[in-house]
Amino acid sequence: MSVDVYLNFNGNCREAVTYYAQVFGTQEPRLMSFGDAPPNPGYELPEEAKSLIMHSRLSIFGSNVMFSDVFPGMPFVLGNNISLAIVVDDLDALQSAFDKLREGGNVGMELQETFWSKRYGSLTDKFGVQWQFNFGTGEW
Repeated sequence: MSVDVYLNFNGNCREAVTYYAQVFGTQEPRLMSFGDAPPNPGYELPEEAKSLIMHSRLSIFGSNVMFSDVFPGMPFVLGNNISLAIVVDDLDALQSAFDKLREGGNVGMELQETFWSKRYGSLTDKFGVQWQFNFGTGEW
């Protein structure tokens, strides 16, 4: 189990993650753009989103730091562009933490299956801390 940092950017994620990789001497980052995601027949991806980074990850001094651009039209507030990501292989522990943190908070996405995870969800807790929940570490 780990708690990872997740940083969001406003269209300059590719530049930021490449910069941090150089600063910390990590491996060259793998970059998944929104355009790389499997197509959704019920939703056409806006052209301006296709080249934006959906996900990248660096290992910095043994800690996972994950990166993403915000999706066009989603709010971006400099200084509030960080969340904590729970990454765990125990589905019961994941569900329990999600259920407890949702009390008094605001669920952004219910725990559900996605193309990258058997369970993923997000919420902001009653203290305003943003959390992401991911079952399994996956390839990304």
